[in-house]
Amino acid sequence: MTLFSHAVGAFGAVVTLGLIFCVPRRFLVRAGLVGAAGWCVYQALLADGAHEMSAMFVSAMLAAVISHLFARRFKAPVTIFLVPGILPLVPGVGMYRIVYSVFQEDNAAASHYFLYTLQIAAMIAIAIFITDTFFKILWRTKR
Repeated sequence: MTLFSHAVGAFGAVVTLGLIFCVPRRFLVRAGLVGAAGWCVYQALLADGAHEMSAMFVSAMLAAVISHLFARRFKAPVTIFLVPGILPLVPGVGMYRIVYSVFQEDNAAASHYFLYTLQIAAMIAIAIFITDTFFKILWRTKR
C-alpha cells in the first residue's frame, strides 16, 4: 500500500472515531489530520529501516505536537485532537495476540506479545508526556 492510502485510511478512522467520541464537527478534519500525519510518519520511518519503537516514539510525539499547536490556535482542549489522533498508533494487534496466546495456552508467546505491547504503549505515553511538559514550560515562559 502507498503512503497516500495509509493517510486516507488513518484519516477516515480518526474522523469516524471523532464522531463516536462527539468531537465538535469543526475540529473533525483537524483531528483526522493529526492521526494521518502520525500514521504516515510511522510508516515512512519503518520503510526507511527505523526501529519500530523509535518510529512509534517519533510519530506519537509528532501527533502530540500537532495536537498542542491546534489546541492553541483554535482555542480548544488538546484532548479533542490528541485522543482521536493517536488512534492509529494504539497497539490493538498486540493486545489481540496476547489474548489469543492466552487462550491457546502459549505462555511464551503471550509474554512476548505482552512485553511488545507494553513497550509500544510506553513509547506513546512517554512521547505525550514529554510534549505536554515541553508545552507547559513554553507556555509559562511566554506569560
